[in-house]
Amino acid sequence: MKVSTVSEMRELDRTAMETFGIADELLMENAGHAAYDVLAKEVGVKGKRFVVFSGAGNNGGDGFVIARKIHSTGGDVQVFILGDPDKFKGAAKLNLDIANRLPIKVERISSPVAVRREVRHCDAVVDAIFGTGLTRDVGGVYREIIQLVNRSSKRVLSVDIPSGIDGDTGRAKGVAVNADYTVTFGLPKIGNMLFPGYERCGKLYVTHICFPPSMYDSLKTAINVTEKLPPRNRAGHKGDFGEALFIAGARSYFGAPYFAALSFMKAGGGYSRLAAPESVTPFIANKGSEIVFLPQKETASGSLSLENKGPLLEIAEKMDMVVLGPGLSLDKETQQLAREVAMEIKKPLLIDGDGITAISKDMAIIKDRESETILTPHMGEMARITGMSVSEIDENSVAILRRTAKELNAIIVLKGAHSLIGCPDERVFINMSGNAGMATAGSGDVLTGTIAGMFGLGLPLGEAVKKGVFIHGLAGDLAAEEKGEDGLTAQDILDYLPIAVKTDREGLNDALRDRYIGARVV
Repeated sequence: MKVSTVSEMRELDRTAMETFGIADELLMENAGHAAYDVLAKEVGVKGKRFVVFSGAGNNGGDGFVIARKIHSTGGDVQVFILGDPDKFKGAAKLNLDIANRLPIKVERISSPVAVRREVRHCDAVVDAIFGTGLTRDVGGVYREIIQLVNRSSKRVLSVDIPSGIDGDTGRAKGVAVNADYTVTFGLPKIGNMLFPGYERCGKLYVTHICFPPSMYDSLKTAINVTEKLPPRNRAGHKGDFGEALFIAGARSYFGAPYFAALSFMKAGGGYSRLAAPESVTPFIANKGSEIVFLPQKETASGSLSLENKGPLLEIAEKMDMVVLGPGLSLDKETQQLAREVAMEIKKPLLIDGDGITAISKDMAIIKDRESETILTPHMGEMARITGMSVSEIDENSVAILRRTAKELNAIIVLKGAHSLIGCPDERVFINMSGNAGMATAGSGDVLTGTIAGMFGLGLPLGEAVKKGVFIHGLAGDLAAEEKGEDGLTAQDILDYLPIAVKTDREGLNDALRDRYIGARVV
């Protein structure tokens, strides 16, 4: 399913009206009807009482359509307008005029005091205050009404996006509605899919309001829907399922190389080699004896020495993929090794953790690489890559990721709640699997090995990244279902990787499909 920015949706609206002759009134009618259908399904209408809050824009016009349909099917509805009714125009004014001709209470309010009783005694609230174009923090009576709705404990249906959520970032503009259900129009907006907006939406629906599907072809943001894994060769040997080299580890950093190298095999990969300092390999081997160890020369601090460069490049030539960085340390010599190795390796290269810190000092290394590169930064590492602050990235994460992936000619996985996958061709995928329990040490190392494992199983690199991110989140979700999110560890995620791959191969059940689809079509 494609996802749009606010400006892209405005352009889709314009195209629908000007190119296909779909009148604004028809678009609003379809939007309001779909929202009403969800209200009828989730709450019921006949004999129930509703309060509709309409802002002075098209979002408010959708609210008038919903109110009319509630009235026509036996519900009791009251409409309260926030803002100046004289500012309504076009389809919104038409639907306000219709509502005023019906026996529906429609009035302008300037204080929440006037509507507290109605909210207290209603069955549900319809939030049609702001649309997706909100650019300022919510204040005044708007803020007070949103706070009243949130305190009411009534079921809430939001129109397009919960009022107060930025349509492009998912961030709350000071205060925002906590909806139980949201019906978004045309396509989900980025703000519907990213936290905290996604959580504020409650159960998310989308209606295409009769947009022709061809209108979505040019959009470059989508939900991460992955290809099927190729069948596992029943006569294959370990080399047939990928060979990966992990350049990782340092004194006191035993977990990261272990999780990265072993998760490759847990996800289905065949042959995992770990190049780590010789003094730490016995400790890792005690836990991950399936890994093939390549003990390396060390610096005085117990990290990988620059002397290892030649041998590492020779080994890399025999591999299908190289992973560089988990637990590598910030030792100056080791960081130099990471930069030089990254520059000269001729195979697909995944760089994570301390490897990202190393190459962030000279991003030309990535731009100049001939082979494909994957970067898996968290927000702090993304800040190092871009030279921007975390807050700047958080405010415009999709656009910044899109631009950076193109500039670096690299696939970038921006890790977090609903991780983002950016591609050099400017496509961005929003991953829906995963949970808050996965915010734990070592989880990112499991992700690197899982991505490498998907490549080892035969997927093209770009699809391997998408599938790896999804499978990693699915393993975390399966672990959380069994154990709960609190106390979830990287070891739990690692242990559930085979089950996640099996689940994905056999097909997700209805509950998981519903969870990962992004938005239910109505």
